[in-house]
Amino acid sequence: MIGWARGTPVALLVATGGWVISGEPARFLAVIVIATPCPLLLAIPVAIIGAISLAAKRGIIIKDPGLLERIGSCRTVLFDKTGTLTLGQPSLTEIVCAPGFDRRDVLQLAASLEQYSRHPLASAVVRAAEKEQLALLPASHVSEKAGEGLTGAVADRSVRITGRQKIAPRHLTNLPEEAGGLECLVLADEVVAAAFRFRDVPRRESHSFIQHLRPKHAMGRLLLVSGDCESEVRYLAGVVGIRDVYFRQSPEQKLAIVKEETRGQDTLFVGDGLNDAPAMMAATVGVALGQNSDVTAEAAGAVILEGSLAKVDELMHIGNRMRKIALQSALGGMLLSVIGMGAAAVGLLPALAGVIAQEVIDVVAVLNALRAAIPPGDLTDF
Repeated sequence: MIGWARGTPVALLVATGGWVISGEPARFLAVIVIATPCPLLLAIPVAIIGAISLAAKRGIIIKDPGLLERIGSCRTVLFDKTGTLTLGQPSLTEIVCAPGFDRRDVLQLAASLEQYSRHPLASAVVRAAEKEQLALLPASHVSEKAGEGLTGAVADRSVRITGRQKIAPRHLTNLPEEAGGLECLVLADEVVAAAFRFRDVPRRESHSFIQHLRPKHAMGRLLLVSGDCESEVRYLAGVVGIRDVYFRQSPEQKLAIVKEETRGQDTLFVGDGLNDAPAMMAATVGVALGQNSDVTAEAAGAVILEGSLAKVDELMHIGNRMRKIALQSALGGMLLSVIGMGAAAVGLLPALAGVIAQEVIDVVAVLNALRAAIPPGDLTDF
C-alpha cells in the first residue's frame, strides 16, 4: 500500500504527460485504469491464506500469520530439551530413598500426585507405579507453578515434587550426590523422602535436523536452554551437536536469555512445556511442539500438532516459499502494470483494452499466489 501510495503521483504524472503531449484525454484515462494496485492488494493476502491452508494440511496450526514472513529472518534458534529434542517420554530408572522411607510408599505418594500433572516426568512416575500395581490415591490442593514443581496432599500427607536446586543443601544430607540424567526429589511432610532418576531418549531426527540448520537455513547460533541438570543437558547437546547450552534455567531465566538474544538478531524458540511459554512469547517466532500444554499453545505463534522436528523444518520452508511467491506475484503484477501504463501513455493501449489487461494482470497475480497452497515435492531438506 505504501509503495502504491507513493506511486500515485507518478501514475498521475505519466497520465497527464500522455494527455498533454498527445492532446488526447483518453490516454489519461487509459493510464489511470491500468495503474490500479490490485496485484499488491490481492496477491499477498492470497499467498498468506494459501500458506496457512498448506500448513494446516501438514498438521501445523498458524496462529500468527506474520510469523510466515518473520521466520525467514531468524538467525538464532533456541531449543527446549525435554519433549523437544527428546521424545519427552522418560522412564524412571532408579529410586533412591532416604533412611526411614519405603520405596513403594514413596512411589505411591508421588504417582498419586503426578497423575494430575502434564509434565513429561509425571507420566513416567505413573507408569512405574502402575507397573508395580500400586493403587493411585486421590490428591487434593494440587498446585503446579512453573519452575517450582508440584505440590498437593495425598493420604493426609503433604507431598512436594521438585528439583534438587529448590531444596536447601542441609536437607539433602541423607541422599547421595546428584548423578547424570534427569532427577526430581520427593518430599513427604517437607522431609526429603527420595530422589527419582530418569533417562530420556533423543528424537531420531534431532541430530540431522540440528546439523542442517546452518547450511540450509543460514542459522548463526543454536542454543539449548533447559531446566534440567548440567550433566543431562550437556549429554544431549553432545549427541545432537549444539555447543551453547544453558542448564537449570527457570522460566524467568529462559525469558531473559531469549530477550537478550532477540536484541541482537531475530530468534526462533521451539519448545513444548508450560515453562517455555514466557520465552516463546518473547522470541521473534515461537513454535510449540505437540499439545502438551494449553498455555504453551496459546503463547506460540504456531502449534505443531504432532511432535516432530521435521514439521518445524516444513514450517520454515512454507514461510520462505510463501514470501517468495507473494513477492513474485505482487512485484510481477506491479511491473506489468507499469509496462501497461507506458503503453497507454504512448497510445498503444486504449482505455477499454487497459481494463481487460488490468483484469488479466490481476488474475495472473492471484493464480501465481495460489501456488502457496499447493504442496511442492518435498518440504524438508534434511
